[in-house]
Amino acid sequence: MTDHAIDLAALPRDFAWGTATSAYQIEGAVEEDGRAPSIWDTFSRTPGTIDGGDTGDTACDHYHRWREDIALMRGLGADAYRFSVAWPRVVPGGDGPVNPKGLDFYDRLVDGLLAAGITPCVTLYHWDLPQALQDRGGWPERATAEHFASYAGLVAERLGDRVTRWTTLNEPLCSAWIGHLEGRMAPGLTDLTAAVRASYHLLLGHGLATRAIRAAAPGAEIGIVNNLSTIEPAGFGEADRAAAVRMDGHVNRWWLDPVHGRGFPADMREVYGVDLPERPGDCAAIAAPLDWTGLNYYFPQTVTADPAGPAPYARQIARPGVPRTGMGWEIDASGIETLLMRLTEEYGARRILVTENGSSYPDTVGPGGAVHDPARAHYLTAHLAACARAARRGAPLAGYYAWSLLDNFEWAYGYDKRFGLVHVDYATQRRTVKTSGRRYAEVIAAHRALR
Repeated sequence: MTDHAIDLAALPRDFAWGTATSAYQIEGAVEEDGRAPSIWDTFSRTPGTIDGGDTGDTACDHYHRWREDIALMRGLGADAYRFSVAWPRVVPGGDGPVNPKGLDFYDRLVDGLLAAGITPCVTLYHWDLPQALQDRGGWPERATAEHFASYAGLVAERLGDRVTRWTTLNEPLCSAWIGHLEGRMAPGLTDLTAAVRASYHLLLGHGLATRAIRAAAPGAEIGIVNNLSTIEPAGFGEADRAAAVRMDGHVNRWWLDPVHGRGFPADMREVYGVDLPERPGDCAAIAAPLDWTGLNYYFPQTVTADPAGPAPYARQIARPGVPRTGMGWEIDASGIETLLMRLTEEYGARRILVTENGSSYPDTVGPGGAVHDPARAHYLTAHLAACARAARRGAPLAGYYAWSLLDNFEWAYGYDKRFGLVHVDYATQRRTVKTSGRRYAEVIAAHRALR
């Protein structure tokens, strides 16, 4: 595809061109400078949970190499960076004493980004709950939401004089459904009641944290990031159509409706059959006004009814002949356009950021160390073109953060799956910009030339 495939003129002049990472996936240094274990340290050390027996102990060693990584961002021309703060690095016990060395690290990182002309976007929770709070019940307990708000407030108090863009939660669906219902992510539970309670307290934590951030940093721009999918029934029968409605509720509406003041979807309450731990005032807290909405998009879903399976009694099926990434995920760039328009038209989003979008492929290091990844470059171009189409149609799209800056620890897949625009040799920590990274730099430069 060429530059002409992306309608760059449809994007705002001040469009944010960014990259994204998360703390546990890149930082390493899990036992340095007062950091305590998170649920991912525990989960990754549990035999059989992570491909290859990998852990995030070293990851990309970003804790020590952050200056080099900022230089990589500058080389791409990126002017925005979304990263997460590790809760167990800042408040090792989840509540109680603050670890000054943990805050100092993020202080230095923010200052380094600003000196390089890169706008920081801070994510306060990207799944690394302090193990100490998990030992006290974790997200199924209301106290965890309250502790999260306290932690969010103290980070905002420290960084809020320089950071304006804040994310409360990243993909709460993964924390609740994959971590508590499916057991494939930390903390590794398969308990519907715990999962539904966790989902509720995650969104309550978002609302309480939003208040805390605004109190500590009045100029803050606050959003929440959800991973959404387009949902289609596998067949024309009523069972599959109903399954698609349930899956849409499970993946999309359960997370979007409450934060937009609609409450938790009644049909999904019935599907789950679990009483929510509601208290007066919770709905208003969860629906705290958003300054922006974050969209993570990777794949569409085609679903069929699965009455014998777990809630929502629907499952995704693989369509034959559809192109896929190295994760086995179907590729459909039009899905990101569809979701951007849904957020605009159905939920009235005033400002949207694509906070993650990317693809994994099995990269090969060629002669001289070059990494040529045309499939990823094509994926990037196609999805950016779809974003521009949505902007042309009126979606208030304000930025795009490519996932990911670096190859990293890809959760239960370990180090086998690579999403980076920059290749990482984990044995040497050598970084190499891939063809996709150079492609992204070309797009950024072409958009800037229109300003």
